[in-house]
Amino acid sequence: MTDIASSEFAPLQEQKEVHAISRPSLSYWQDAWIRLKSNRRALVSLYIVIGLLLFTLAGPWIWRTDPAFQDLDQVSQPPGTNRGALVVEDYQPWFGDQFLAGEDLRLAEPGTTQAVRLQWDPLDAAGGHRVYRNIFPLGPERAYGIPLAELLDPETDYFEDRLDLKPGRYYYSVVAIGPRGELLDNFETIEVSVQQVTTVIEAVERGLVDDATELQVGDQIDLIWHPLGTDYLGRDLLARLMAGARVSLFIGIGAPFLFVLFGVVYGSMAGFIGGRTDQMMMRFADFVVALPFLLFMILFKIAFGIGPGESGVFPMLVALVVLMWPATARLVRGQILQIREQGYISASQLLGAKTSYLILRHMIPNTLGVVLVTVTFAIPSAIFTEAFLSFIGMGVAPPTPSWGSMSNEGIKTMLTTPHELIFPAMFISLTVLAFNLLGDGLRDALDARMRNTE
Repeated sequence: MTDIASSEFAPLQEQKEVHAISRPSLSYWQDAWIRLKSNRRALVSLYIVIGLLLFTLAGPWIWRTDPAFQDLDQVSQPPGTNRGALVVEDYQPWFGDQFLAGEDLRLAEPGTTQAVRLQWDPLDAAGGHRVYRNIFPLGPERAYGIPLAELLDPETDYFEDRLDLKPGRYYYSVVAIGPRGELLDNFETIEVSVQQVTTVIEAVERGLVDDATELQVGDQIDLIWHPLGTDYLGRDLLARLMAGARVSLFIGIGAPFLFVLFGVVYGSMAGFIGGRTDQMMMRFADFVVALPFLLFMILFKIAFGIGPGESGVFPMLVALVVLMWPATARLVRGQILQIREQGYISASQLLGAKTSYLILRHMIPNTLGVVLVTVTFAIPSAIFTEAFLSFIGMGVAPPTPSWGSMSNEGIKTMLTTPHELIFPAMFISLTVLAFNLLGDGLRDALDARMRNTE
């Protein structure tokens, strides 16, 4: 055998480069926030919710208009309406102008929101005259409009209209009536453009000017600005939407917070105790689910002495808290049944931890993700419930504003002034949609199985 030197058997030193993939250590909530930010719809919804809260809380500090103030010069005015008004003399009664020549129905002077003065020659074979006003031209069906006056003396050939005049175009008709009050085929019609006017005294009273000497008859001034228009009583819609948001969001956020809190405690106790106690508690929850909400809403209104036409905010809040907690209790109970089998719960019990400590320190914190998602889904449901009850007259009643009661008022005039319905309905829809999308995003972000483990 050949002798080989031991130096020839020197170990081979291999150098290996180890590439380690490292990521910063993130807590559960930090990871959830990163995944929530990556969900664009949920993030936009979160910004919308924050904007609604600022609109509700900070809005009245910026827009200081009283929601109950009635601007009678601008009733049911949509946004963007011309606010210019002509200053005229104070109103003086008018009894016709015998020197006004003409044969047909005519204006004694240009039509204004103060008065429209009509004069005509007596119609043939007329035993009297009936005056009508319409906002649409007279067609072959002869829809004259609303009757303003019935003049039984055929010699009375003038009429002054002062009934709720607004800037715009009207169509007046004078129709001959027979001896028995029947309408004859003889009639005349005229188109009148009505201009917005005010007087010096009215301008001072409404705060449009500080001193009466600043105005003269014939001047042009601007009326009060209403960014979203006014309702049928001349109240500012923007101010009423802010005031209504306080009521709608108070119920929409306050009620879910209370019944979710009660459901969390109830479900945690039922899930941790288990056994027969758990079965009895959950059967009671099933019984509460079967109770009709609308019936109990009526009973609570009677019990609290809320009469017809009065706002039932407190009975509505009580009804939501009393009847809406079982869904949260069931969800939390299911989570507790899983968590109580974990090893750290058994270790805490061996160390002598009490039941209340286990529930408050270990179990409920581990269900906060589910609870938070439940709250975000419960809020739009409560807002929609309040809007529905107020819409049918069971919730918030006028003059207290809420988005539901404002929608109920706006639907009555939706064909002529749709903005009174569009704005409160839009806020309801936007709020419900934002909270639903935010709830979807939170559900995905707080799901531990979707955590990024790279």
